[in-house]
Amino acid sequence: MDNSNIEAIVRQVLAGMSTANKASAAPAAPKAAAGAIPETARVAMLVEKERFELKEYKIPEIGDDDILVKVEGCGVCGTDAHEFKNDPFGLIPVVLGHEGTGEIVKMGKNVAKDSAGKPLAIGDKVVTCMIFADDPEITMYDLNKQNVGKADVYGLIKPIGDDYFTGWFADYIVIKKGSTVFNVSDLDLDSRVLIEPCAVLVHAVERAKTTGILRFNSRVVVQGCGPIGLICIAVLRTMGIENIVAVDGNEQRLAFAKRMGADKSVDFRNYKGAEALGKAVYDTFGGHYADFAFQCTGNPVAHANIYKMIRNGGGLCELGFFINGGDATINPHFDLCAKEITLVGSWVYTLRDYATTFDFLKRAQAIGLPIKELITHRFPLEEINEALKTNLSMKGLKIAVINK
Repeated sequence: MDNSNIEAIVRQVLAGMSTANKASAAPAAPKAAAGAIPETARVAMLVEKERFELKEYKIPEIGDDDILVKVEGCGVCGTDAHEFKNDPFGLIPVVLGHEGTGEIVKMGKNVAKDSAGKPLAIGDKVVTCMIFADDPEITMYDLNKQNVGKADVYGLIKPIGDDYFTGWFADYIVIKKGSTVFNVSDLDLDSRVLIEPCAVLVHAVERAKTTGILRFNSRVVVQGCGPIGLICIAVLRTMGIENIVAVDGNEQRLAFAKRMGADKSVDFRNYKGAEALGKAVYDTFGGHYADFAFQCTGNPVAHANIYKMIRNGGGLCELGFFINGGDATINPHFDLCAKEITLVGSWVYTLRDYATTFDFLKRAQAIGLPIKELITHRFPLEEINEALKTNLSMKGLKIAVINK
């Protein structure tokens, strides 16, 4: 075997190593003339648990009420990670991705305005919220007390006939009649990718305000400093609430919590048992328990622990359980009744919360909160399997798929 043969073998091995983490059957993005729309495009299809394949399909005809969007980026949600690992929603095969944004490249003749009445045009940057094709009478003005639990969301639906462009983990997405869409051209790409998770927290804080307990001078504890907890702190801070204690078991996340607006932090690893942890929060507040608490983890033990951090007559918003995380054990007498705790649950958002989130993002950046630094990892569509594995391994904070 001569040197040329050896070099050829080495090149072949290295090429195989470099593609090991990329989506199976990954075609290159279809080429088109500058500004032209290709005939076909790729979607990242979850074909089985823990495996996406990039598949190429013909872009369907755009109807009079439809919008074709060229995808620029999409955040990886915990819901995506759960579906990737376990398929709890029974969606496979499916094109995931619901935290996406992109640019309008084609519009039906009947499309003129977004869901808030703002004009739409080719080149505008947009996000979607939910699909109300089955209930077209719903508008953003009668959704104040109804969340999206009964609506469909792009990225969590099956392909529609021959249309596979139903999720944001793709080159393009087709927004159908009956969908909500917002013109967010005044926000940069990172901000747009963060809109959906931020809307979850805008909604949670609005739910908390219904108790009448959460005020400007409230002592607030936020348990869990993943992306959801960190955004929760930022929303509270933009409202003017300053006395915030963050609880987590990761030093880097606790440090970032302070940058996002927390005044102090408690590392739960330093305390054994719920009573000791509650006392640590009490001491951190200078001899007071929290007036209000936000429980942002999906851990049932964490839910049980948080009651020990709240004063008599205080409030709690539980928003950590986006899926069934198991049963939590509390003592209803000591934890709820005797303390007269006011408890509210929060899940996703209303359409109005979604629109409010645009202003939250502008306000957060205006007061210097490092909201965009939540995005710690960016992957191209070809490396979507690695993106989801990075999310599951809890590396970094927010993972995003950014198209080239």
